[in-house]
Amino acid sequence: MNEDRIRIKLCGLTRSCDVETANHLCPDYIGFVFAEKSRRYVSPEQAAELRNHLCPDILAVGVFVNEKIGQIAALLEAGVIDLVQLHGSEDEAYIGRLRERTDKPIIRAFRVDGEEDIQRAQASTADYVLLDSGSGGTGKAFDRGLLARMNRPYFLAGGLDAATVGEAVRRWRPYAVDVSSGIETDGKKDPEKMRAFVERVRCVGSK
Repeated sequence: MNEDRIRIKLCGLTRSCDVETANHLCPDYIGFVFAEKSRRYVSPEQAAELRNHLCPDILAVGVFVNEKIGQIAALLEAGVIDLVQLHGSEDEAYIGRLRERTDKPIIRAFRVDGEEDIQRAQASTADYVLLDSGSGGTGKAFDRGLLARMNRPYFLAGGLDAATVGEAVRRWRPYAVDVSSGIETDGKKDPEKMRAFVERVRCVGSK
């Protein structure tokens, strides 16, 4: 396996047809959003059913916003998700408490508005960091010039779609790219946009 390749995460899957498309495209990760205020929210029961149909080679990430640690641990223990993505105000103490309950990888998302946010991401004890704009899933990009200051692997999100991800991958070579709204039409995952995104990352990322 080429360890220099760019990993792909397709986030916010909500329907069985989304999972079927993902199984065909074989991204590294898919994401289930457990934040109830999100239009991409899925219940633990829905996620478990979707996970039953997911190819075992694809890792499922649970996206949470200030969730109770016991709820996250339960989903990990049940095998519904493989990784945790924290998208709220979770601090280092929260990450420490979560680590007492699981040894599964933790992704900490950071909203990037300026250099201080890059510094916070650099200092995080999470296994991975994700750099995004806004609260996530907005489809907007942040000032990517700030990425020059990153010296740890990161997931890049915000404003990515098949038309923009090629340049982002070529210039910044992130550990992974994360997309949600950029593979949607009218608020639903679009199989053709999903395919185009994955193909573009693999084409550019292999060079």
